[in-house]
Amino acid sequence: SSGINAEWPLRPGGVILSVNNSLYLGPLLTNGNDAQKEKWVTPFLDGDHVGCFCLSEPGNGSDAGAASTNATLRDNGQYELNGSKAWITNGYESEAAVVFATTDKSLKHKGISAFVVPKPAQGVSLGKKEDKLGIRGSSTCVINFDNCMIDEANLLGKAGDGFKIAMRTLDAGRIGVAGQALGIAQASLECAVAYSQQRQAFGKPIASLSTIQNKLADMECKIWSARLINWHAAKLKDDGHNFTKEAAMAKLVASEAATYCAHQAIQVLGGMGYVSDMPAERHYRDARITEIYEGTSEIQRLVIAGNLLKEMVQ
Repeated sequence: SSGINAEWPLRPGGVILSVNNSLYLGPLLTNGNDAQKEKWVTPFLDGDHVGCFCLSEPGNGSDAGAASTNATLRDNGQYELNGSKAWITNGYESEAAVVFATTDKSLKHKGISAFVVPKPAQGVSLGKKEDKLGIRGSSTCVINFDNCMIDEANLLGKAGDGFKIAMRTLDAGRIGVAGQALGIAQASLECAVAYSQQRQAFGKPIASLSTIQNKLADMECKIWSARLINWHAAKLKDDGHNFTKEAAMAKLVASEAATYCAHQAIQVLGGMGYVSDMPAERHYRDARITEIYEGTSEIQRLVIAGNLLKEMVQ
């Protein structure tokens, strides 16, 4: 099933391939023509090459419709790209990028178009690797476009389709982020369980203490609640139904479960949870990004409420 995502604690290979599979390959498979798929999809299927997704900008994070990066169609039939994209996962590893740029400013978000841009390319430069709290094994950077000339054949879909392509891509990507978050949450729970069975206090394993058991029970409930919502969202996607609300719900509850479970794992481990000898502190650091990228928790709530209100009116 294309929608059922494996759950894994965030590791470099997982993050890099998740971005390649959902954010780079996803829009190409959905909107690319045969020639584009042959050139930009086929070589990126086996992990030897990876792509990236360039939507966010230094001045617009959640406001995806305010793209200041622009693409101007020149007389020679090429588009000239100028602007900067921020927080780009796989910025250094990728060999191609799906880039969103404004082609008609007067149309606002309906004037945004999507392009496939090769890397490296003349006019494309990378900023410094960000020194991040978590997911430190994958690169994140700014990508700059300075008079970067792109063939018209690299336009994905039609001019003006970019915003719709971006939103559909993020819907699917949120199921993947929920899978990442669930992997972190599950790993946190397993770490807490293992430690609580080995650590002795008051003459017995701390797993026998009701306070510890309450924490473990709450973690298990949050994980399974999020897991079932994510499976539901994935099933809707695979069956060709609308899944925007459900994907947002899955990402919201899974990412918050990851943060909760990572926090509680550290509480169970006590001082050992605060040092790098144990994996709990890494899970805690990695969990935070799942509430931020591909739409913050605050944005997910807006998406959920907006869709809910439409459904109730109907």
